[in-house]
Amino acid sequence: MLDAHARFAAGQGGKRASLPFVDFSGLDLSGRDLSGADFSGSVFDGARLSGARLAGTNLSGCDLRHADLRHADLTRANLRGACLTGANLMGADLTEADMRQGKVAKPHPSKGFPAVVEEPRAGQLDGATLSGAVLDRSQLDGVNAVDADLSDCSLKGARLSDAILRAANLTGAVLHGALVNGANLEGADFAGADLSGVSLAAARTAGAKLGQVKSQPSRQTMVRAEQLVRQARAHDAWVRSGGKDGKPTVLDGEDLRPAAAALKGLRLTAISAKKACLAGLDLSGAHFQGANLEGCDLSGASLAGADLRGARLAGADLTRADLTGAILTPLPLGPGRQTPANLTGARLRYANLEGADLTGAQLEGVDARGCRPPLR
Repeated sequence: MLDAHARFAAGQGGKRASLPFVDFSGLDLSGRDLSGADFSGSVFDGARLSGARLAGTNLSGCDLRHADLRHADLTRANLRGACLTGANLMGADLTEADMRQGKVAKPHPSKGFPAVVEEPRAGQLDGATLSGAVLDRSQLDGVNAVDADLSDCSLKGARLSDAILRAANLTGAVLHGALVNGANLEGADFAGADLSGVSLAAARTAGAKLGQVKSQPSRQTMVRAEQLVRQARAHDAWVRSGGKDGKPTVLDGEDLRPAAAALKGLRLTAISAKKACLAGLDLSGAHFQGANLEGCDLSGASLAGADLRGARLAGADLTRADLTGAILTPLPLGPGRQTPANLTGARLRYANLEGADLTGAQLEGVDARGCRPPLR
């Protein structure tokens, strides 16, 4: 039946799977295409679903306790009232998933199954691992996520009203524009998290660790970023003209988050941006040959197709960065001379390295947990 559903999902005939109230406990469904199927009320306790495609799947009221959902595609999945206590969702994609309160079928107190009674239940994520997961624009109102690991995850635009996140690990998480009215964040750890556009005024934050969080760029920072973009374009002109036009610039320690896609495709060869904040920027196709990006915050940035030959990225934060097709090979300096790309001690957690070339790169002490494909 699941094979027939895979053919249906691929437009090759088959039949859509409708399997409510089925026990899948402990089964290995890794990598299967289950998108759009109906599994409402089913039990997946301890099932293996790593890499499974569950986009738009109806998992409302399901028991997914301790399930392995690493890197699964759960975009727009219906998880209303689902129990994911202790589940492993590391690196999973839950964009626009719905985990609000739902109705759960229970055996009738006297008749048992198939007679049922329905009772409301909030989404359950207590003790779950969502490190590096994407939950952008997800609906998590009222969800129970006590002691959950949400480190380095993306919750941009997520709705967390009245959610219970006591003692949750949100270190390095991106909550840009998230709604947390009425949420219980007591004892949660937000070290290094991005809380831009988030109001904690109506949330309970007693004991929460809110040191070193990223806040909304100030008006002064935005004006400064406009000036820096002009300087970066002058550097681009300097590189393209071989020094005849424009002039080189230095971006050390600067916050360019408001620049968005303004630096996309620029030639920034040999630029210095030590400890600059370039988090979330679109830098795809940019040239950073021989650039000094040591300690730079590039978390969530797009460096797809970027030329980073010989770049100095020691200690840089590339968490969730898109390095698809990026070039990080040595930079030739002349006959018999070259300088390698240096990523010593860099953070590459949950980065996308598909098609990236890291031949000859210095990778000592790199934290590559959850990156795809795994760094060897």
